[in-house]
Amino acid sequence: MEQLFSQLLSSLQGIWQHRWAGFGITWLFVMAGWAKVYSLPDEYQSTARVFVDTQSVLKPLMVGMTSMPNVEQQVAIMGRTLLSRPNIERVLRMVDLDVRTVSARDHDAMVEEMLKRIHINGTGTYDIYTISYTHSDRRQVRDVVQALLSIFLEGSFKGKRGDSEKAVQFIDEQIKSYEERLLTAENSVKEFRLKHNYLLPREGQDYGGKLLAASESLASAQLELAEAEQARKAIEAQFGGDEPLLAAVGTPAEVSELDARISALNKNLDALRLQYTDLHPDVVAALRLVAQLEEKRQQERQKQADPGDTARQYNPLFQQMKVALAESEARVAALRARVDAMQKRQAHLQEQRNAVPELESQLGQLTRDYQVNKENYEKFIARREAAKLSGELTTTTEMMSFKIIDPPTMPQRPIGPNRALYYSAVLAAGLLGGTAAALGLAELRPTFLSPAELRAATGMRVLGTIGMNWTDDEKRRHGRDRLGFGAGSACLLLSYCCVMAFTLLYQ
Repeated sequence: MEQLFSQLLSSLQGIWQHRWAGFGITWLFVMAGWAKVYSLPDEYQSTARVFVDTQSVLKPLMVGMTSMPNVEQQVAIMGRTLLSRPNIERVLRMVDLDVRTVSARDHDAMVEEMLKRIHINGTGTYDIYTISYTHSDRRQVRDVVQALLSIFLEGSFKGKRGDSEKAVQFIDEQIKSYEERLLTAENSVKEFRLKHNYLLPREGQDYGGKLLAASESLASAQLELAEAEQARKAIEAQFGGDEPLLAAVGTPAEVSELDARISALNKNLDALRLQYTDLHPDVVAALRLVAQLEEKRQQERQKQADPGDTARQYNPLFQQMKVALAESEARVAALRARVDAMQKRQAHLQEQRNAVPELESQLGQLTRDYQVNKENYEKFIARREAAKLSGELTTTTEMMSFKIIDPPTMPQRPIGPNRALYYSAVLAAGLLGGTAAALGLAELRPTFLSPAELRAATGMRVLGTIGMNWTDDEKRRHGRDRLGFGAGSACLLLSYCCVMAFTLLYQ
């Protein structure tokens, strides 16, 4: 600590020894610096404040009907993109600054300089934006801020209508594409259903249900056939105890019996035709039996030409029994044909049972494709209307309103440069420079100011010191020197005070 204090004291003595050199350098530096600060041009600033009202009445009214534009985000983007190069070049044209440039380099330099001097600040809470510009020309700062304010107000949503039209155009193209896909899917499903209509489920009934229904119908028809056969056997058994009075063949009574059977079959045929078509197995069997009976009746009528056959007669009860037997046979034949047809149908269903799952899987895939295309098509239809409405909402002026709080004005007093600060900085730098110069001279021309320094530098013993006795003239000279140095320092301080007073008074 003592060594550090000794070095500091030695440095101070060296500075004091070369004080006039440092003082001169300080004066030169301060005078040059103050002249430079005084020559700096004045800077003026113009500011404009804009309030953007984004709380529109349309917002709550249109919720759920369309996608609402994020007005706050759009305003923030407008504020950030206001300082883009195209906007700055437009400002240059609006205030006629572009005519001052003679080359592309000058134009770029002017754009870069203006970008540095423009400041835009916004508050996210109150949506108030401040536009400011600083320059040495008072009229130019006002015109530039006014141009920026005009661009900010005019550039609200000019490009949004074009974006909305592009969105609607894209959606229309997608709708057309999905319409073609939907039509293709519909045709595929229709052709598949027509090709495999017999195996595909209908009216909520799948193939298993269809096969079960066919088995139940076959069992029911077999039961009816068994019942009809038992009834026929019962009628045939009654023929054993009731014989005709005149057992003759080909009599008019037998012809009448054939007519009765044909009449009964025709009634049964009419009833069947009310329920089935002519291709139904029951109808086909009944028609075939009627044709056989009519052929037999025609043969019996031909036999009636014999004069000996006119006297044949039969028991009426026997005739009724034969009619009942004929009807029973007809019913048995019809039921047997029906059972055969149902057995063939069931066998066909059994054969196609293994192919049904694959067909149902293919139909499911086609149906899913159709449903997906249909859903996307309907969604695009709804989105197109929403896009049109969103475009109208985006471009409307009711979604936001601009209110100019402070318009740009021509400034009367400059805001810079801060000459008081610069003058003080120059003075401090001059003092430091002069002190550093004196210390540097002391280091270049070192002297030993104490025996300790001499002993430390040479490593030799110091036997003693001889003091200096100053004459009266020398003392007076030293006094004048100190007085001059103090007067010079006071002049420097007084100059600083005058400069600061002038700056604060006239700036």
